[in-house]
Order: sequence, then C-alpha cells, then structure tokens
Amino acid sequence: MAKKPTDMSDTLSENAIISEHIDDALSSRYLAYALSTITQRALPDVRDGMKPVHRRILYAMRQLKLNPESAHKKCARIVGDVMGQYHPHGDASIYDALVKLSQSFSARYPLVNGQGNFGNIDGDSPAAMRYTEAKMTAAGLALLQGIDEDAVDFIPTYNEEDMEPQVLPAGFPNLLANGSQGIAVGMATSIPPHNVAEICSAALHLIKTPNARIETLMSHILGPDLPTGGIIVEPKASMLEAYETGKGSFKVRSRWSVEDTGRGTYQIIVTEIPYQVQKSRLIEKLAEVIETKKAPGLADVRDESAEDVRIVLEPRSKNIDPALLMESLFKISELESRVSLNMNVLDATRTPRVMNLREVIQAWLDHRREVLQRRSRQRLGKIDLRMEVLDGFMIAFLNLDEVIRIIRFEDKPKEELIKAFKLTERQADAILNMRLRSLNKLQEIEIKSEYDTLAAEKAEIEALLGSEQKQWGVISEQIKELKSTYGIKTEIGARRTHFEDQPDIDVDLATAFITKEPITVVLSEMGWIRAMKGHVADLAGLKFKDGDKLAFAVNAQTTDKIIVFASNGKFYTLGADKLPGGRGNGEPIRLMVDLENDHLPVGMFVHDEKRELLIASTAGYGFRVSESDIIASTRGGRKTLNVKGAVEALRCIQVQGDKVAIIGENRKILIYDVDELPLMTRGKGVRLQAFKDGGLADMTTFKAEEGLSFYDSAGRRQEVSDWSLLEGKRAQAGRMAPRGFSRKGVFDPNRGL
Repeated sequence: MAKKPTDMSDTLSENAIISEHIDDALSSRYLAYALSTITQRALPDVRDGMKPVHRRILYAMRQLKLNPESAHKKCARIVGDVMGQYHPHGDASIYDALVKLSQSFSARYPLVNGQGNFGNIDGDSPAAMRYTEAKMTAAGLALLQGIDEDAVDFIPTYNEEDMEPQVLPAGFPNLLANGSQGIAVGMATSIPPHNVAEICSAALHLIKTPNARIETLMSHILGPDLPTGGIIVEPKASMLEAYETGKGSFKVRSRWSVEDTGRGTYQIIVTEIPYQVQKSRLIEKLAEVIETKKAPGLADVRDESAEDVRIVLEPRSKNIDPALLMESLFKISELESRVSLNMNVLDATRTPRVMNLREVIQAWLDHRREVLQRRSRQRLGKIDLRMEVLDGFMIAFLNLDEVIRIIRFEDKPKEELIKAFKLTERQADAILNMRLRSLNKLQEIEIKSEYDTLAAEKAEIEALLGSEQKQWGVISEQIKELKSTYGIKTEIGARRTHFEDQPDIDVDLATAFITKEPITVVLSEMGWIRAMKGHVADLAGLKFKDGDKLAFAVNAQTTDKIIVFASNGKFYTLGADKLPGGRGNGEPIRLMVDLENDHLPVGMFVHDEKRELLIASTAGYGFRVSESDIIASTRGGRKTLNVKGAVEALRCIQVQGDKVAIIGENRKILIYDVDELPLMTRGKGVRLQAFKDGGLADMTTFKAEEGLSFYDSAGRRQEVSDWSLLEGKRAQAGRMAPRGFSRKGVFDPNRGL
C-alpha cells in the first residue's frame, strides 16, 4: 500500500498522481454521488415541489413560449432543448418526466397540456416524442410567474453557457398539490397529491395563526386528494399522526356500486381504483384470484372501461352479500392499497429533512414572501430609474432652447448637458436619445403625471417592504385568487377522493361464502370420515364396514374447522364443508391428510380458538396448549406433542376446571392443580404421574367446588366422596382408584372432547 503524501501540492507538481487509501477514496466518491442523487435527482424542493428535471422542463417550455394560450409544439423539440441546454442526461428520462407532468391519472393538477398519446391508466406506454405535442397549463405557468422580475436566483447551466433558475417562484403549491415520489441513496420521499383549495385554506389560516396545530390544519386539509379518486378508510387518529410526524400511510379503496341485473341478480361496478394502480394489472390479478379459487365468491371479472373506469365483477351466487364479497377482494387484491406519506424534502438551504404538514406549508409561504420582496425591490429599482429619467426630461423641457443649442453646437454635448444642468449620465443619455418628433409631446403635464404616478407606486412599495403585515396581506390576496380558480365547486378543483369509516366486517375467507348448515361429523375407528346433514341425536343406527365401529361423533356447522388429533402427536385441520357426505361409509381420512398407516386418530372436535387443551402420551407426559396454536395449514398437520419409539399420543381433552385427575394403567389416581402443567406450543411435555409399571390410562379436568365423578363398570355415574384424599403434586404416584371404578381405567367411556 502506497504511503499517503503529507503535501498534496508537492505530489501534484511532481507527478500529478495522488496516493490515497482505497477506503478513503471510495467513501469520499460515494458520498459525492449520494449527495448528487439526493439534491439533483430524487428529492423535491419544498418551495416549488419540483425536482431539477421538472423545473428545467417548465423553464425550457417558457423559453419556447409554450404558454396556455399558445399552440402546442413537438415534445421532441422540448426534450431536445432541455437536454441540450439544461439537463445533461438521456432523452428517455426527460420525456418520461414530461409525460408524467401531463397525465391526469398521475398528476392531480397537470402542469403540461399534452396532445397525442401520453399513455393511459392501463399502463400502456406513450407514443414516441416525435409524435406528441405539449404546452404548459395555467398551473405550470403560475409556477413561473415573476421569474423575469428577479424573483429567484439563477445559476449557470452544466456547460456554463446559459443560466437556469435554482428554484421557481411557485405561485402554485405544487409540492402538496401534485405530490412527489423519489428514491435517493439511503432516503426516499413519497408525498400524495392534495386538494389546492384545501391547501389554500390551510395556508390562509397559518398566515393568521403561525403556530397553528396540525389538528387545526387538518380541519382544512382533510387528507390526500388523489387523481384517480377512491375512498380513504384510514382512521383520523392515524392520519393526524402521519401529518404530525411527516411519515405514515393511508389505506385507499376502490369506489364501487351494485348494479341490478334483474331476477334478483346483481353485479358490482368499480368506477375508481387506488392511486398508482395499473388497471390492466389489477384485472389480471383478479382473474388469477378466480382461477386459483382464492375468492370463492367471485365468478368473473370484465373490463368495460372507455374514457372512464368501469370494471364489472360478477358474484358466484346472488345470495352473496356484495359488501362481504368486496371485503374479501379488498384483502387479496389491489382494489385496496396503501398510499405512503414520507415528506422528506430539500429545505430552503438545500438540506434534506422530513417535515410535518405545518412546516411544509410554512416553507411555501416563506418562499412566496421572499419572492414578493424580491419582485417588489426589482420594481422599485425600475421606478427609481424611470423617475430619474423623468427628472431629466423635466429639466430639458424647462430649458429646451438651451438644450437644443448645446446639442447643435457643442463638440461634447453630453458633458456640457451634465455640467450645465447637473444631470446624471443616464439623464443625459436619455435626452440625447430622444427623437425630434417627441419634442412636441414632451409636455410638462404628461411628465409630471407619470412622475406622480410612479412616486405613489414607489411609496406603496416602500410601505409594503417596510411592513410584514402588508406583505402577508398581499400574499393572502394571491392565495385567495388561487383558491377561487381551483375552488371546490370548479371542475378541476372538486374533491375526487372521499373519506369513509372502514366497515366493521370481519371476513374469514375460508368460511365467508359457505352456506352455514348443521352437520354431524362421524369418524370410525378405522379412520373413515363423513358428514351427515343435521345434528343426529341417535347414532345407534349408523352403519360401518365389517369390523369397524364408531370412534368419534361431533355436532358442527359447515363453516367450522374440524380438528383431528392423531397418535403421532399431530393436529390435522379439515374444513367441515369439504367433508364427504353422509351416504355410505364416507372416505378414508388418509385421503385428506398425510396420516401414517401405523397411526390412528385419538381425538376429534370442532375448533374453538378460545379454549385450552390438555394433551398427553402413553408414557405419561403432557402439557397444556391453546387451540389457537394447533391449526394446520397443510395436509401434513401440525406437530405438537413429541413422541418416538413405542410411545404414542393418547389423550386430548378440554381444560374445564382448575383441577386435573390422572389415572394410570396401574389404577392409581393423582389429582393436582391444572396450573402445575405448563402452557406450551410444542414439546414432549412434563411428567404427569409416576408409574412403576405400565403407563397413562386416562385423564380429566374438573372444578374443585363441583367435585370429581366417574362411571362404574355398569355405566352408572358415581361421585368421589372425598377427592382431596387423592390430591398431591404433579409427577407423584397417586393412590388407588375408589371401589367401583371402571375396569377400563377411564373416567367417562362415552366422553368426547
């Protein structure tokens, strides 16, 4: 590695090579690149809301005199002038920026009036620049108003042959009105469009109350006003936080309505889609949703759009609630999207920072005040020059004969005029440059009248510059005029995006479009499952295959989830609506789930996420588990109880009390608190009871105040007279079961979950 020189000038003078550590070289150059990207490409200026490319496009169009009243000119001409004079980048990027300024679905208030194919909301590309034409709109012209009156600073262009504005006068609140999107190095900006009339109202309030709260400003600026309309369903508190911090997002939904198609049928018509969503891509995604059956309630989607958006959604059944169908589509498609807010902008010192709503509006107002002051001072300078010339004309009029003599006979008339009448050089030049035909018009009344008018205007301007209150008064009048031009009642100013509360509809896509009907789910010992209509009370007449019999039967609804717990320690989830019908013997459960041949179901129940279960293995290990943690999303099931070798899962019961009773194959019972068992999501569990020989036979839970009961060998229910004698601590051996306890070693042989 070369040694870093101590004196850079010596190195340059000797061999013009700089030795520098690679880390220093990369960091300094990357920092320069990052700063260039941030300030010259990605982030807008808070004052005019524009990036350099947009600013240069508008300025070049002004130089070409493409005002709203003028004829259009080829975009190729505009792009060529911008690239050749101001923006040393590719023509494609310039034309793309020009196109976006003209698209009514991209810009809320287009700054460019395009003629020709400028693309569409489907995402189709615009025609080549040689085929399209453009000129400025009134909003674009307002951004440039006063640019020739020393309103802003000019800087040299990239080749230093011309000058370009560093910022525009911004007679239009472009940053909030049209928004901005950009990605820089390590930072980004995302500002949605807003309504100009609302921005003006907030600005006028801020002029009167400089320390106004964001909440108060939001009574004027209701929220984003997007070019494509839509409905914002974001809570007010969330929107307030976004505007207070300068960061957040807004949930935007498509606007839709129900169209009656006769005979009780209907179709849904979508007329507005979220901002920056391509219509063609949206329809493709909806078609994909239908194909993959992710939205079982949707049968078809069609695009019947012409100039306006019209997307037709056909439901699968006339009995489906339209609101429910749309809620399901909002969850899985771009019919609902989020519009982000990140007001990261360059302030007046060209420093990037995130501003809140008040700071953004105040920055625009401060810029307008500076523009007003600069234009006023420039006008004041012109008035002083003109009044100086008029003073000279007055002197010439009062001494006309002598002035004529000096001009006719003196060798150096300018010096003589200055000497004779104590004129300035400018006054002398003005007198010498007068035409003879003007002498008959050089009347004292006209000169004095113009002089008095200018003097009065000068006094007004000086008073304006000396009074902050008068300056804000002038700015307020300008804003009021802008507000009337883009008022809420005007065609361009009418609010497009509206606000609604999000409907309180909790949509479960798995069950939303299933007809709710009672069923009885039956599972045999050999693993055949079926769903019989209605809640069957008498199951004695059920028929099974030879050698098979009833294992589990539960009453459910077609919208329920059926949970099966198998001896391999896995929970399997089945949709009740997808179970085979009750005719015949049903179907093997192994066709629906991946259950090994050497394992069988040991429990079946209807899912209830609010319950707790107690699961245990034949070895006497177990734990509590919440039903919300056992849902399986695949055929493979959800592994919960770890078993291996000869050990299998044995029991799965519902926790229905504060005590748990365990009985082993040795007929010893142990009772202890349920809380002694841990709540887990997966594992082997803890030892429930100590066994010298054999393993777990059964378990149950009960409430201490209700006591423990069991069924004897004859099927009669018996109460344990003093169950506290059987109580101990977890993992103890326990005591022998009471006399009469079932020889099967179970508390309830007919118990389900």
